[in-house]
Amino acid sequence: MQKNLAPAPQREAHQTVRLNIDTKSGTSSIRISFTDQRLTAHGGMIVWSNFLHQRGFRQQLRKVLPHHPTSPNAYDPTDVALGFLGGILCGGDKLSRIAWLQSDPAIAEVLGIEAVASQSTLSRFFEAFSQRSCTDLGALHQHAMQALPSLKSGYTLDLDSWALLHEDGHQEGVAVGYTKRGLKPCHRPLVAGLAQAKLVANYWLRSGNSACVNGAAEFLRQTVTSLPKHVRLQLVRGDAGFGSDSVQQACVGLGLKYIFATKLTQKLQSVCRHKDELWSATELEGFEVQEVEEAQAGRRLIVIRQRIAERPEAGGKLLFEETAYRYQALITNLASNVDALNVWRRYQGRADLENRIRELGDQFGIPRLCVHKFWGTEAMHHLAIAAYNLCVLLQRKLGQLEKCELNTLRWRLFSKAAVWSRTTGKPTLKLAVEKREHQCWWREILAKLTALPNCNAVGNLQA
Repeated sequence: MQKNLAPAPQREAHQTVRLNIDTKSGTSSIRISFTDQRLTAHGGMIVWSNFLHQRGFRQQLRKVLPHHPTSPNAYDPTDVALGFLGGILCGGDKLSRIAWLQSDPAIAEVLGIEAVASQSTLSRFFEAFSQRSCTDLGALHQHAMQALPSLKSGYTLDLDSWALLHEDGHQEGVAVGYTKRGLKPCHRPLVAGLAQAKLVANYWLRSGNSACVNGAAEFLRQTVTSLPKHVRLQLVRGDAGFGSDSVQQACVGLGLKYIFATKLTQKLQSVCRHKDELWSATELEGFEVQEVEEAQAGRRLIVIRQRIAERPEAGGKLLFEETAYRYQALITNLASNVDALNVWRRYQGRADLENRIRELGDQFGIPRLCVHKFWGTEAMHHLAIAAYNLCVLLQRKLGQLEKCELNTLRWRLFSKAAVWSRTTGKPTLKLAVEKREHQCWWREILAKLTALPNCNAVGNLQA
């Protein structure tokens, strides 16, 4: 990872250009000139840098990175990774876009790194990762879990998978698999998240032709055994792709309760066609259930039907012969004192993990973070997920009662213009905040950031 030692450009005399624009009162002109002040469009990233310092994240990162500089002109690998993380938060969803931050004259100093690495340096950095070093990167997610409080009722772990499309299809692990757009070349990762904390607990990248259940049992075991001891699980949830015997047995072996959706096989479809007297009404209008006897002790199979006329928002499958209802089946090892309706209610929150997946895809750029080597791609994704988890923990630190997505953080906090200077030899960052009420809000943010735990929360993020 060699530094770019290109000579500094020579300064030219300032020039002014007039550009005409249309206004309400007619044509006007604006003078365009240049300044040599060190300006950054991302001055609010100082909040992020200070938060990483408080968490000792640089030291955590150094322990799990596999690279060691071999040349005095090489960048510190920790600086390369921190620049990559900062680039994602500033809006970079490709290596070329992250490297473009080199044109920002102050962002490297705001991030506390020597420089933002070039695209070629970033590519070489990630191409050097292996399966072992990607496993080590998973420790970053474990560190994030350490910040969580212990819940008396326990946490809920949700499992899911999704397809990362790669239309060019030349990267390692890209294979034709099922996606929402049909059969396409893709990767198919596994992800586990803690529902109450909205944190990602584990991540595996897999080949695109993998089924949902491939490796899911071992993925679950690794996730559960790597959680801190004070993070106790009360329930594991997953869609029909995870309802196999292997995953259920893994839950039983770990002493966990589970609820999984299960496919409406021909046997279950015959149950769906039972006469009305075999269905049990619930307190919800248009919502009926029946339990199917299971051969395996301790396991319950619950079939649900919801009348579309009364519950048009109902999820589930529409059978051709039964167009008045949508059907759904759940399999669980919860005790019989938890009735079928409450089993369904406890399962319903599982879909919230899809919001985490959407945010990781749309705002943290995971579908577009890809290099040729498989383990390099997984390493990029682990770092992007580490950035996501840290954003969640930063909001907890600032006392935000509701989690904001990255776009909100980016436009209201991170992307704040500022002037970088050295006043009497001391580095100074002057944020461009004009309105007095906004200055007060920023002072609250900075006070909360440097305060001891359990201080009063600041107001919601505002423009």
